[in-house]
Amino acid sequence: MSMTATTENDKKKALDLAAEAGRILLENGAEIRRVSETMDRIASSFGVDKKNFIVLGNGIIASGQDYAEVKDVPMKGTRLDCIAAVNQLSRDCAAGKVSLEELEKRLTEIKQSKRKPWWELLPMTVAGLFLFSFLFGGTVYDAAATFVSGLFLVLFVVFASRFFPRMIGNLLGGFIGGIFCLLLFHVSPVKLHLANIFIGTIIVLVPGVSFTNGMMDLGNEDYLSGTTRVLDAFFAIVCIAIGIALSLSLDALLFKNFAFSGSPYAERVANAWYWTLAAAFLGTAAFAALFGAPRKNYFDCGLTGMAGWGVFILAGNFLSTAEAAFMGAVTVALVSWALAHLRKTPATVFLTCGLIPLVPGGDIFWTAYFMVKDRLHPAAETGFMALKVAAAIAGGIIIMSFLSSKIKFGKHRGV
Repeated sequence: MSMTATTENDKKKALDLAAEAGRILLENGAEIRRVSETMDRIASSFGVDKKNFIVLGNGIIASGQDYAEVKDVPMKGTRLDCIAAVNQLSRDCAAGKVSLEELEKRLTEIKQSKRKPWWELLPMTVAGLFLFSFLFGGTVYDAAATFVSGLFLVLFVVFASRFFPRMIGNLLGGFIGGIFCLLLFHVSPVKLHLANIFIGTIIVLVPGVSFTNGMMDLGNEDYLSGTTRVLDAFFAIVCIAIGIALSLSLDALLFKNFAFSGSPYAERVANAWYWTLAAAFLGTAAFAALFGAPRKNYFDCGLTGMAGWGVFILAGNFLSTAEAAFMGAVTVALVSWALAHLRKTPATVFLTCGLIPLVPGGDIFWTAYFMVKDRLHPAAETGFMALKVAAAIAGGIIIMSFLSSKIKFGKHRGV
C-alpha cells in the first residue's frame, strides 16, 4: 500500500522527517553514504521528487521545493542499534508500510531509546579489554592486569565521562587508565609488560574506528567529512595521550624518572594463532555491546571480527602489515555484506565491529603519545604505519562497497 504524500505540507514534513532520520544516523556513527541514501529513500517513499541532501561530518543540509533545513549534528559516538532501527524504518517506508505519523512516532522512539544498561556494558567491555590485550601481544598476566585497570576506566566511561566535554573526558580517561596501569605494574608479584597493559586498557578510548571511517570518507571523495572525522579522532587521541603523559610524569616524580623506553612493540608476545582467533571472536562480540549492536547480532559480529583477524594473521606470513590489513578488511567486508542480507540488518553493524581487531588504534595512540613526549622519530614511524594500515583498510572497504553495489542480492543491491 502506498503512503505517498498528497499535499505540499505533507511533502515538507516528509523532507523534515527524512532529515531527522539522517541526523540520528550521523550522530550515532553511520557512514556518510548510508545517511544520504536513507534520507533519499524516505523522502522518495512519500513522493518527494524535488530534494537534495548534503551530508557533512557534523551537519546535514536538506532542501526541496519551498523547503530548506540545516541540522547541526555533534559527534556523540557509535550506537549501532539506532542505525539498524532507522535503516529498518526506511525499508518499511519504501515498502509503503509506514505513514508520516507513524514515521514521526518511530523516529521519536529511536531518539529516546536508552543505551545498553550498565550491568551489560561493564562486564562485556572489561572482558573485551582482557581479550584484546591478549590479542595485541600481551601475556595472560598482562591481560589480567588489563582487566583490573580496564574495570576502573570503564566505570569512569560509563558513569562519569558524560559530565565532561568529550575532550576533557578523554584526557581524564587517559590519566585514570594510566594511573591504574602504573599502580598494577609496581605492585604486581609477577612480571608484567607495561606497554601491553597500557594499550589494552586505553583501547576503549582510542577512536580507531572513527579514524578509519574518516579515511573511508576521504577515499569516497567526501573530503570535508573525511577531514572532519580524522581531525576529531586525532584530537581525541591527543587528549588521551596527554592524560597518559600526566600519569607518567607523576610516576616519574615518585619513582625517579620511570617511563617507557624503546619501542612499544618490543614487549609483544607471540601468542598462538588459535588463541588469538578465539580472542578476536570473543573480544569483538564483547565490544559489540559497547557500540550498541543489537543483542541478536553479538555472535555474528564476533564471527566477522574473527574472520578478518584470521585472514590478517595468515596473510601476514607472506605480506606486509598494511597489505595483510587490506586482505583482512576485504574479508570483513565480504562477511559483513553476506550477513547483512542473511540477517536483514545493515552491514554497518557487522563492519564496524568486525574491523575492531584490525584498526590501528594502538599505532594512532603511540603516535600522539610520542609527539607529546617530543620523541619525533618514533612518532613519525608509528604515525606512518597507522596511516598505511588505515588507508589499506579503507581501500579494502571502498573496493568491496563498490563491488557489492554492482551485485544483486535478492530484490536489493545493498543493505
